[in-house]
Amino acid sequence: MKNILLFFLFSILPLQMSAQVGEHRSDFAIGVNGGYSLSNIGFVPKVSQGMLGGFTGGLSMRYVCEKYFSTICSVQAEVNYTQTGWKESILDDDDNPVINGATGLAEEYSRTINYVQVPVFAHLAWGREQRGAQFFFQIGPQFGYYLSESTKSNFEWSSRNMRDRINPVCAQDTMSVEHKFDYGIAAGIGIEYSVRRVGHFQLEARYYYGLGNIYGDTKRDYFAKSNLGSIVVKLAWLFDITRTKK
Repeated sequence: MKNILLFFLFSILPLQMSAQVGEHRSDFAIGVNGGYSLSNIGFVPKVSQGMLGGFTGGLSMRYVCEKYFSTICSVQAEVNYTQTGWKESILDDDDNPVINGATGLAEEYSRTINYVQVPVFAHLAWGREQRGAQFFFQIGPQFGYYLSESTKSNFEWSSRNMRDRINPVCAQDTMSVEHKFDYGIAAGIGIEYSVRRVGHFQLEARYYYGLGNIYGDTKRDYFAKSNLGSIVVKLAWLFDITRTKK
């Protein structure tokens, strides 16, 4: 946690330094966002996985504090409801699906974990401020709090086919999330298009790397690592509340 806070302070430090020499701004905008998330969990021991798809969406806020030469410096934050988790790839030695003897179907298992997530970004942009397009990059810490979880499978855990599985790790299938608080680093790139009296439209691709684990990671625990990772594509619409007269 200490490393995250230090990283965030150093991320926004250039914004504060630029306030002494750049063009002052005091633009505040709020809006909504929504998108699609692809997630997995970095398990050690390894669990064979694909990516689990889910919804993400919520509120967006941005404060533009400075224009330093051609760089528009802002702080952008969100409060989102997000579906994350993992989807297992249950395969045999030949990369074929493992068939369950009781059902005759290829075994499938996925876990959806619902969070409230709060990313806080140092937001840097280049282009037009009020009319037209700009490119942006943003990076900063993200915090999440567990809400609920659900599983989806087509077999009984007690009758799973362990004989044919190339990856025998399956303890996670019956373990509930232990650590409710999640934290990590998020970064994204995108394009924003601004229309006068309508607002700002953002299209962004973002990656999140969790620094915490969803399960215990002591020597007595099964998993040494179980951190969340996700790729997010989202749209956002923000409208101005205050805007600096230029």
